[in-house]
Amino acid sequence: MIENTKITTGGCLCGAVRYEVRGNLRDVVNCHCTMCQRLHGNFGPHTKARKNNITITNAAGLAWYKSSEIAQRGFCRECGSSLFWQPYEQDATGIIAGSLDGSTGLKTIGHIFVGEKCDFYDITDNLPQYQASSNGQLVNDFK
Repeated sequence: MIENTKITTGGCLCGAVRYEVRGNLRDVVNCHCTMCQRLHGNFGPHTKARKNNITITNAAGLAWYKSSEIAQRGFCRECGSSLFWQPYEQDATGIIAGSLDGSTGLKTIGHIFVGEKCDFYDITDNLPQYQASSNGQLVNDFK
């Protein structure tokens, strides 16, 4: 668990989007849904933080795409980096774990939407798997 005084930073490939997260980050959940497949080329490794703990420090390239009726996705319009999955009705935002700077101390805790997983790889760990959403059942998966 990351202390509440810790600040974690991240951003896109070109630097046109930068952000800071204060406080706790949820460990990583790998999402295997078809939207993540198209967006990332495979599964999406997401950490999560409360919306009010995320500060965008450089929004020059930040754009949002309404990907469904329940959420929008944040990305850099300059370099195309995927950064956020933001549900409209939750007090939390998913953050693409690879967009965080440096060593995070996070670990993978599970897999969601494995019922939509690509057929060209196998999940070989013993972490929990959910056919669809985990519905908040994973540790620190706050809503």
